[in-house]
Amino acid sequence: MLGNRSRDTAPELLVRRAVHAMGLRYRVAARPVPELRRTADLVFTRARVAVFIDGCYWHGCPEHYIEPKRNVDYWRPKIARNRERDEETTAELAKRGWRVLRFWSHEDPLAVAAEIQRTVRGASDGRDS
Repeated sequence: MLGNRSRDTAPELLVRRAVHAMGLRYRVAARPVPELRRTADLVFTRARVAVFIDGCYWHGCPEHYIEPKRNVDYWRPKIARNRERDEETTAELAKRGWRVLRFWSHEDPLAVAAEIQRTVRGASDGRDS
C-alpha cells in the first residue's frame, strides 16, 4: 500500500488545475487545524474551507466500490474505518468552524472546481484565499 499515492492523484491534479485557473489560491495536502492529524487535499485558510477528493476504492464509493474477493477479513474493516474517519474528520472540522467539501474521484473535475469556487467565494465574501 506504500505505492498508493495519498496526494497528487490524477483526479486531484485535474481539480487543482481548474481551481487555480479560476484564480483561487490554496494550500495542498495541509492540515486545516494543525493539532488535528488530518490533511485535506486543498485548504483555503482565509475562507476556512477544506476539500477532500476521495478515491472510490479507498473510501468505499457507493457507486463504484467493489469488495475484493481475497482478504475480505482485512479489507472490509479497513474500508469501514476509512469511512468512519472521513465522518469524524468532517464533524470535527465543522465543529471548529470549517466548511468541508467532499467529492468522489470519479466526479467531473470542472463541476467540482465550480462548487469549490462557489463555496470559497461565498465564505470569503468575494476575496480570494
